[in-house]
Amino acid sequence: MIRRHLSRRIFECALALALAGGATIPMRAQTMLGPVELDRSVARIALYPDPLVAQILSAATYSDQIPEAAKWSDRHHYLTGDALAAAITGDHVPWDPSVQAMLPFPSVLETMAADMNWTTQLGNSVLAQRSDVMDAVQRDRHKAWDYGYLRSNTEVLVGNGPFITILPTRPGFYVVPAYDPAVVLVAPRPGFVVGTAISFGFGISLGGAFRPWGWGGVHIGWDSRGWYIGDHPWGRTWANRATYVHPYGVQRYEAARRVETHELIERSAKEREASRLGHGHAEEEHHHR
Repeated sequence: MIRRHLSRRIFECALALALAGGATIPMRAQTMLGPVELDRSVARIALYPDPLVAQILSAATYSDQIPEAAKWSDRHHYLTGDALAAAITGDHVPWDPSVQAMLPFPSVLETMAADMNWTTQLGNSVLAQRSDVMDAVQRDRHKAWDYGYLRSNTEVLVGNGPFITILPTRPGFYVVPAYDPAVVLVAPRPGFVVGTAISFGFGISLGGAFRPWGWGGVHIGWDSRGWYIGDHPWGRTWANRATYVHPYGVQRYEAARRVETHELIERSAKEREASRLGHGHAEEEHHHR
């Protein structure tokens, strides 16, 4: 038993070192989900507008950064528009820009942070089986459409073709629909008013100040099972997750801090070594005297 424990610890240490060095884990290390599991996984966001779905799926791939971002967003919930964009920039927040892009949506980040098992599973599925995730979103949307719950209204335009699209009716205004997947993804009971099952009452207006975070240039290519952030294809996968850098218009402060910290540690080590050697020489000289 002790031997097994030591072997596991050795493996964990080796894995940590490998990840720190930018190595990747083979695909088989990620549990692949089946259609039913994926349908459940995306159900709570499947009926969100396309741009918001794309941003959430991107941010979920950095699930470890979500809790702190949610706290920051909650503390600054009173800020909107240009003032919020200025606060994000001024605070030099260290998270990936895909996570920063969700800061105007405290309720969404709170949902993601409150269920980290779900968020992590969603992010890993996006990395390992993106096409399957996109197909799951479409299956859920088709269910909501077929049962009569999902329709166009004053806030969203729902397109029903081979792929169901959900787009804002007003440029830059993104609604966060409220619904219960257990209701809108099953056939309505007799007499139930389907029009009340999805509420599109809450939304966020994002102008040009949020263009650097991709907003205004976000769309999903359903036929290609991918999406574009800031008009650039999102290409983070399970294989390149340690090195992938998406081209955003915002500065990445996390990388700068890591370099600075590394330099400080290295300089401190050199200074300690120099001090040790200097102290040794001083003692040797004193001994000869």
